[in-house]
Amino acid sequence: MEAFAQDLISLLQYLIPGLVAAWIFYSFTSFTKPSQFERVIQALIFTLIIQTATNGIVSVATAIGKYWSLGSWTNTKETAVSLVLAVFIGTLAAYVVNSDKLHKFLRKCGITKETSFPSEWYGTFHKNITFVVLHLKDERRLYGWPVEWPSDPNRGHFLIADPSWQLDDGSESRVVGVAHLLLDVNEVKWVEFLDKTWEENNG
Repeated sequence: MEAFAQDLISLLQYLIPGLVAAWIFYSFTSFTKPSQFERVIQALIFTLIIQTATNGIVSVATAIGKYWSLGSWTNTKETAVSLVLAVFIGTLAAYVVNSDKLHKFLRKCGITKETSFPSEWYGTFHKNITFVVLHLKDERRLYGWPVEWPSDPNRGHFLIADPSWQLDDGSESRVVGVAHLLLDVNEVKWVEFLDKTWEENNG
């Protein structure tokens, strides 16, 4: 039993950097957290990358230590380096996904037509920063600036700044005395993204 407990502790210590990197990745992105089994697989992948990078740093530090020594390399220092790498790699992975840089490069190469974003809904809001018109299920239309919007089209709320109702005759009725309006995404049928004519007017 003691041997099993020691093996379990050793396994957890081995996986902790990967788990930290995975936790940071899902904290900084809008991806839905996967099942426990998939999280372990992802932690193993992150751990493999982190351990490879750590071994490279150890090799470089050992080579430098032959000429200029700053002290002995210990397990504590290796753990610290692994955790620093976990934070860096998790943050880097989140940045690459949120900026769509990897998939943008792959699309240029003709390898894929997909994006890094978790859904078309998220990608559309991410790429189209402009005023919107929300068409509600009760046939009303709300115009305004989306300060925040739900990452999931099935749950969450829109936070609309300077809201106004669009009337059937094409005019607008401003919601007097309201700076922001919070609207349940389930009340929305579809979303219009308007042309950026306001940029030209401001210019």
